[in-house]
Amino acid sequence: MNETAKAHGLDGSLVQPDWPPLTLDEVSTLLANIPSAGDPLEILSASPRPFSAASIVRTRREKVFVKRHARAVRNAEGLMEEHRFMEHLRANGVGVPPIFAADSGNTAIEIGEWTYEVHGIAAGLDLYEDAISWTPFQSVEHASSAGEMLARLHLAAESYGAPARKPRPLVASFTIFASQDAREALEQYLAARPELDQDAQTRSDCEEALTLLAPFHDELKPILPSLHPLWTHNDLHASNLFWSDTTPHARATAIIDFGLADRTNAVYDIAQAIERNIVVWLVLMRDPKCGEEVPVHLDHLRAMLDGYEQVRPLSEAEAAALAPMLALSHVEFALTEAHYFLGVLHSAEKARVATNDYLVGHAQWFRGPGGRKLLDPLRRWAEAREGQAVRA
Repeated sequence: MNETAKAHGLDGSLVQPDWPPLTLDEVSTLLANIPSAGDPLEILSASPRPFSAASIVRTRREKVFVKRHARAVRNAEGLMEEHRFMEHLRANGVGVPPIFAADSGNTAIEIGEWTYEVHGIAAGLDLYEDAISWTPFQSVEHASSAGEMLARLHLAAESYGAPARKPRPLVASFTIFASQDAREALEQYLAARPELDQDAQTRSDCEEALTLLAPFHDELKPILPSLHPLWTHNDLHASNLFWSDTTPHARATAIIDFGLADRTNAVYDIAQAIERNIVVWLVLMRDPKCGEEVPVHLDHLRAMLDGYEQVRPLSEAEAAALAPMLALSHVEFALTEAHYFLGVLHSAEKARVATNDYLVGHAQWFRGPGGRKLLDPLRRWAEAREGQAVRA
């Protein structure tokens, strides 16, 4: 299996992974620190996700999910930021898989140049196992259930008071456009990440994106004080959910992969979920000139929002913030990807995909007719709510 392992490439194709797949000997060394997981017998799968190496492993006791990170991406301290949030959600009734601890009590284990984590298998079926980000739900019912799951997560997160994460690669923070002065906040963001700060092309792309996105920030700025800080998932794609069955009516049973989680706000998290599931960005990636033809699944958008509000109705301010937030929500994820590509993989070529094709390309799309196909219905949806009795 290891010889044929592939990872999702930046254009959606399968490519050679950046990180070597897990081996049975390696997993044996790891699980010797975690007796409760059992001795490993067989590696059953190799995840195609590109930023780490992960596998389902059969042990003498059960199946477990093992994930390995380069310590430059996640050291134990950084991984524990995610684990504490996950444990809080699990304790408050959200479907999150359990995390195995070593005899020391640690759930993030450093061995050599790597940091490991071991999870139980999430409840349900990995229905979207092979799906990549920016591919749609299989049905409106799936979209609705995903919205419900996200709302339950947000309700549980309200009692979680940890501070925002430290600057790290591959964390979807919200700081630049959370400020009334985006230019000053961008400088602070870059200064905390020297690999970005010292890269001339990144700075040029940031300048172009800042200009393109200024109208959306102007629209959001008056609403920002009404958006309450909240720990959020920031990557609610269908493939980060487990499902009750294989039918179009399946319900989301669990949520996984908290690598991008941080303290942002509920609207930002909803915007990330829309960005991941509703727009087929790979069409734009393959042909940057076809922006108006990029598919936008408005039926899934309505279903996801309706599902969300069945559990946690949005305030008028949150609803009004959603359209401009959606246009802005990709920025720090694009930059954190570039941080990873420049600082960890040392690949200027891949960094250009993040800052040019993604950061600038998506900003251009939101300013054009393609973006209006998505943002105008969201604005009409928000306007129709004015005067309704909704959650303050």
